[in-house]
Amino acid sequence: MTRRAALAGLAASVTATGMARATTPYPLSDHYDGKRFFNTGGVETNKGLGALLRWQRERNPTPWPDWVENKPWPKPQPVGQGDISVTFIGHACFLIGIGGRWFITDPVYAERASPVSFAGPKRVRAPGLSFDDLPRLDGILVSHNHYDHLDRDSLRELNRRFQAPVVTSLGNKALIRASGPQVVTELDWWQAHMLAGVEITYVPAQHFSARGPFDRNETLWGGFVLRAGGRTLYFCADSGYCPHFREIGRRFPGIDLSLIPIGAYEPRWFMQAMHVNPEEAVQVHLDVGSRRSIGMHFGTFAGLTDEGIDDPVTALAAARTAHGLTEQDFGTLDFGQTLVI
Repeated sequence: MTRRAALAGLAASVTATGMARATTPYPLSDHYDGKRFFNTGGVETNKGLGALLRWQRERNPTPWPDWVENKPWPKPQPVGQGDISVTFIGHACFLIGIGGRWFITDPVYAERASPVSFAGPKRVRAPGLSFDDLPRLDGILVSHNHYDHLDRDSLRELNRRFQAPVVTSLGNKALIRASGPQVVTELDWWQAHMLAGVEITYVPAQHFSARGPFDRNETLWGGFVLRAGGRTLYFCADSGYCPHFREIGRRFPGIDLSLIPIGAYEPRWFMQAMHVNPEEAVQVHLDVGSRRSIGMHFGTFAGLTDEGIDDPVTALAAARTAHGLTEQDFGTLDFGQTLVI
């Protein structure tokens, strides 16, 4: 792809996002003012251009390897109605089996998490499951519109193969439809949608949205709670530490498994409002009352953050020990590894 074509693609993405906002009326709420979404409690995640330039100017990131080969793991098997299966594909992308159905979260198979193909955070590991390894999907979950969570080429390929419906946040329908999938359901915080017998609830987070320089917070951000077959799974997506987690735990008692971010947290002065660190991730696990948690959002894209590739896993182990938890309580999966509960 040429530079001109890539920039044209970015412009199209921004235009499509704007179309979604212009054609979809959203009710005023404690997180929407009629024009833009915002975090509750007065929390501001928009550090501004000056802070971004300061971070880029002062960066001293721990070097990452150019490439890491994945270990071979058995492919996921069909799941029963009362089971949960999760396979870590990479970053925030999981294959989830629940209620006998299959879903994929925030599918990003791209080489870079970026609006352009020649710059931006670069993948250092292949996806843990290839497109050919995926079972027939019953649904696709897209938490928000950042490039490391919403990749148009990946959505286009998944739609070619499966034509699966998409569940996402307010404002993303036009962009996703322009990427291939036509059955797209937008949800506000705490709204639920039944898909293939699975109840999917969109839940709050403390974060922000943007695809380009002019569309900040025109679409919503959050996570998902899935319930089926007497089982409950929480997919956090991206969030800074906030009171939302205790409320999620209160509304969804007995969460069987949580998928919680543990990476992209350095430097703290820049990342804290929008990304939990491993210590805070353990507190999220406790706040939501999860029986078991798996870390995500780490070890995939070099350049997205300043910590080293293995630092999140090391820091999670220390935080876990400090809280008297075991790896069984809150651990990680290897790329391509499957956990069945």
